[in-house]
Amino acid sequence: MSKNKSGSDQKNTPGNKDNKLPRFPIWIYVVLFLVLIAINFYFVPGDTAERVKYSDFLEYVEEGYIDEILITNRTEIEGTFTDKAIEDGIIEPPSEEREAWRFTSSPDQHRTFYSTMLEGDEIRPLLDANNVIYDVRVEESWWGGILIWLIPIALIIAFWIYIFRRMNPGQQVMNIGKNKASLYDKQSENKVTFDDVAGLQEAKAEVEEVVEFLKNPKKFTNLGGNLPKGVILVGPPGTGKTLLAKATAGEADVPFFSLSGSDFVEMFVGVGAARVRDLFKQAKEKAPCIVFIDEIDSIGRTRGRGMQMGSNDERENTLNQLLSEMDGFNSDKGVIIMAATNRPDILDSALLRPGRFDRQILIDKPDLNGRVKVLEVHSKKLKLAEEIDLKVLASQTPGFAGAELANLCNEAALLAARRDKNSVEMVDFQDAIERVVAGLEKKNKLISPQERKIVAYHESGHAIVGWFLEHTDPVLKVSIVPRGFAALGYTLQTPLEDRFLMTVEELDDKICALLGGRVAEEIIFGRISTGAQNDLERITNLSYAMVAEYGMSEELGYVSLTDSKNPDNSYGFNKKYSEHTAERIDEAVQNIIRRNYQRTIELLNNHREQLDKMAETLLEKEVLTQQELREMLGDRPYGKHHDDFYSDNDELSSNGTRKDGEKADVAEPDDLKENTDLDGNSDGDGKSDDSKTSS
Repeated sequence: MSKNKSGSDQKNTPGNKDNKLPRFPIWIYVVLFLVLIAINFYFVPGDTAERVKYSDFLEYVEEGYIDEILITNRTEIEGTFTDKAIEDGIIEPPSEEREAWRFTSSPDQHRTFYSTMLEGDEIRPLLDANNVIYDVRVEESWWGGILIWLIPIALIIAFWIYIFRRMNPGQQVMNIGKNKASLYDKQSENKVTFDDVAGLQEAKAEVEEVVEFLKNPKKFTNLGGNLPKGVILVGPPGTGKTLLAKATAGEADVPFFSLSGSDFVEMFVGVGAARVRDLFKQAKEKAPCIVFIDEIDSIGRTRGRGMQMGSNDERENTLNQLLSEMDGFNSDKGVIIMAATNRPDILDSALLRPGRFDRQILIDKPDLNGRVKVLEVHSKKLKLAEEIDLKVLASQTPGFAGAELANLCNEAALLAARRDKNSVEMVDFQDAIERVVAGLEKKNKLISPQERKIVAYHESGHAIVGWFLEHTDPVLKVSIVPRGFAALGYTLQTPLEDRFLMTVEELDDKICALLGGRVAEEIIFGRISTGAQNDLERITNLSYAMVAEYGMSEELGYVSLTDSKNPDNSYGFNKKYSEHTAERIDEAVQNIIRRNYQRTIELLNNHREQLDKMAETLLEKEVLTQQELREMLGDRPYGKHHDDFYSDNDELSSNGTRKDGEKADVAEPDDLKENTDLDGNSDGDGKSDDSKTSS
């Protein structure tokens, strides 16, 4: 799926996106403030005058220590000492440290002093008698003194107000009830349309009705019909739910509010409900518009679960307000609520009833034709080699979502650049698929020769069982090169058919293929290792599903003992069966595993020579392709190879249709990751996705 070309939110009102003042880091303001303080201390002349008592001042005048004075408002005396005062030790000469610490306005600044005389006291005769030069100044205005104090204080206050507004510390508190939706306005230049969404033809057809209603609502209202108030997009992560919602708004040319369900929830009580009210208020003002709530399961979970006695759940209050708001407006106003989730099973039933989110659109992983179109979108910016066949790549990536296909194209481009190529070749895509599925290749990982031999026979056992059984998926590649965190080898199997149902025989063959590695170790070495931990885990889950979910055992018959709406089973408190039935389930599971174990031993013993030959070749080459396996093991007795499949369908065009216009009957494979056997190291902590079977 294609992403928004701009990649940035178009927020605020239309036309104001360029008027926002630039934000500077806070350290810039701190540095400026410190510079102002430094200027004030170091470059503004300081007050270095000495304060003298009035009685001492009169004595200094008589002794001849005073040179000249200035009397201000008949009380304040400022003056300077004579050289005699320095010689007699009345004042000390300035030191070098003092002069270096403070810049003075004149060389004789250290001789100044000030004092306060008694109001009305007459000292002029004394000054005249001692030849002291004096001057009298009267300051009638007091504004000067006030301004001297107020201007610096006002500047400091204004500076801190500016900083606090830039830091915005109070906005979260003052606007805590405001919603956090990002607005993509209809005047946005880089809007998303249906042309930017690839591989979702059925889903796009569903939302076209919403677009038509927003463009021409009278077409529906004249006939008395009402469009659904809410549309919920359901599907796995990375399939393009958010992109499709943006494309819907872009096609309708209406404003688009986008936010996440977690944006409503805060630690304060009532904040979520207030934000819901504010969101719907803004939406009605912008009508017609679309409100998109991503990951709505964060606030839309079923109410009452996990609640303690007497506790208050802010999430439930938010959900109640959302339900009330959706009941309180008419779809005729042109406000469409869209939501997305990958967990529809946990949503509250009141949220999905008619009149609220009453239309559910499945956004599933793309099929073969969809993957071809998605690859076309994401490969436009790549320099592809002429040999690249997107149809083949789409066939080799079953179960990949749009985001995973985008990551695949990016990984292939990075691998080609690392290899100093001028274009991306097919081998780069093949290696990228392996890297995405099995992990990063680790050729430098040190493995002992004995462990390496065990891994070779283990993977050969998987490959041979998968090659000769009827209902297993064709083996595409076998490798003993360590990958990922703990996988020492892997066997890559990709299906050729679009399967939605599986029979008992098919599940039995799948279990045999998983047992092939452990059984091969037992036959060759007479002992087993911990490398099959992941295989055994998948075998156990699959066997229990056959017995307790699908009713495929003779011991229990046609029963399903699990609750699909409560898969965790609430810690076993709601079991539908007794302890005796649980024992029968365990016995039935053991019978299934025991039966397929004997089949696997018999098959590998019949192909013992081929098992040894494949293991020796793996130890030499480390990787075997399907063509090399075909030369070594011969044609598969059942089914086709991938090469045969492509040759039979070579008349397919890039859009998945035959040249004569007839739709091609190309089956869609299952999830690739669920058909890859990743075998762990000696401590048995190898991991891969658990295999799941749908019916």
